[in-house]
Parts: sequence; C-alpha cells; structure tokens
Amino acid sequence: MPWLQLKIDSTAEQAEQIGNMLSANGAKAVTFLDAKDTPMYEPKPGEVMLWPDTQVVGLFDAADDLREIINNLKKAKVLGDNFTYKLDPLEDKDWEREWMDNFHPMQFGKRLWICPSWREVPDPSAVNVMLDPGLAFGTGTHPTTSLCLRWLDSIDVQDKVVVDFGCGSGILALAALKLGASKVIGIDIDPQALQASMENARRNNVADRLQVFLPEHQPALKADVVMANILSGPLIELQDTITAYAKKGGLIVLSGILAEQIDKIEASYVKDMRLEESVVDGEWARVSGVKS
Repeated sequence: MPWLQLKIDSTAEQAEQIGNMLSANGAKAVTFLDAKDTPMYEPKPGEVMLWPDTQVVGLFDAADDLREIINNLKKAKVLGDNFTYKLDPLEDKDWEREWMDNFHPMQFGKRLWICPSWREVPDPSAVNVMLDPGLAFGTGTHPTTSLCLRWLDSIDVQDKVVVDFGCGSGILALAALKLGASKVIGIDIDPQALQASMENARRNNVADRLQVFLPEHQPALKADVVMANILSGPLIELQDTITAYAKKGGLIVLSGILAEQIDKIEASYVKDMRLEESVVDGEWARVSGVKS
C-alpha cells in the first residue's frame, strides 16, 4: 500500500495536540521528531519530553484526501492559517522484510554473539544468544547494552549468581546464563519487560535458571555479579539498593550513563566499590568495579 507522510513543524507545547488531531483525521501512525538536533537527556518516570522545536509526522494512506485534512488543521487554529508543513510520498516496501534485514548477528568480545532467529548463526561453537527485537528495550545495538555485553564476555561468570537490575528484554541475563552463570535474578519495574525476559529465556533454553521480579517483590540475596543498565538518575538514587546485591568481592557493572556523567556515578559508588577504569563508547559510558 502506498503512503503519504505529513510533516508539521511545531513546538513542544503544541506537538501532542497536533498529534491527536492527526490521529483523529485518520493518521495510521504519529511520530515526534527533533526538528533542530536538540540534546534530550533523562525524562522522569512517566514523563513525556518533547523538543522545543518538534516535527510531528503523520502517516496516511495515499488515498486519503490530505487537502481536506490540512484544511481541518487550519480551521482548528492551533497553528494558525500559515503553518509550515511538508507532504512526502513514502516508498511502498515490504516493511516487515525491510525491518528484518536491518538486524544481523553481532559479536561482543571474543565468545559472545547476539543473533536474530531468522539469521544463520555465524559460529555454532560460540556462545550464541538468540534474540529478536520485540517487547522491551535491548537487542545489543545500543552502546549501553554493547558496553555491558563486552564486559560480560571479558569476565568469568561460570557457576556464578547474577543480578540483572533493570533487565528489559533480558539480553544481559541471557548472555550471563549462556556464559555459564548458575542463576540470574532479573528485576524491572515493567511487567512487560519481565514477560519478554522469560519468553526470551525459554527460546534460549535457560528459563529454568532465570527468575524475574518487580522491585516490590525482589528477593534479598548476595550475588557474585550485579549488572544495572538503566540511567544515571536511577543509578544514583538506587545506589544503596544496587550495591547491596553484591557480596564482598562481587563485581558490579553500571551503564546507561552519558560520558559526561561518569564523575557523578563514580562519586556516588566509590564508597562501596573499588572502581576500575571507566569505558566510553561514543556519547555513552560504562562504570565497573569490585564491591568493597
């Protein structure tokens, strides 16, 4: 089916109302884009943050009467009569095929591979985690996840107990289990993330060694390895909780940190950890160390 994209320049204050209007006028999807490459950092839990200059993009069936839709927007007076917009045809593709073609097996360190299920495993003798993009964040493509996966590959987790704090898709938990961990405890505030973690564990035949919990149900234990790939705000706020999971001499890795936030994270954790040298990948960073 051919599609048309209606792009409207807006502000953060107007964007959501315009998006709602596009949906009411038949848009099959609405997307908010940064119109001027403005940095955006951490939203508070439940907060929706938009850029000062936001482009609202509505996806319409090419058969829709876009002139009428644009007139409806003008009549609403939200943007005034002379608002800026652009109408682009969108190439008709097999989008599912296109989406699948963008995901390839990825290697992290020497042993570890993350492989989508529809691709051939490059090295059957390697440690292969089968993971498809899906319900929750985490396929290995983001630097924060990549930094943690490379760290995991570099340490010995054989027969170790591991905590994955903010487990998301379960990618770090699965990697730890495939690398030999005896048990992983996954914790996340999102029930959908816990569902995704367990489903991915079943696909990788490691579900018997993974347990997942909401924070209010998280168990008390001392782990050999603690991983927290979240954001700097929660990492600082939950520092006592995260470090409490690690036994003396246990390993801790933290990510979801901007490179410019390393000093704050290190200052927060140095009282409980012997810090290693932090690692930067582009704009993102990883902090790790040993529980004091």
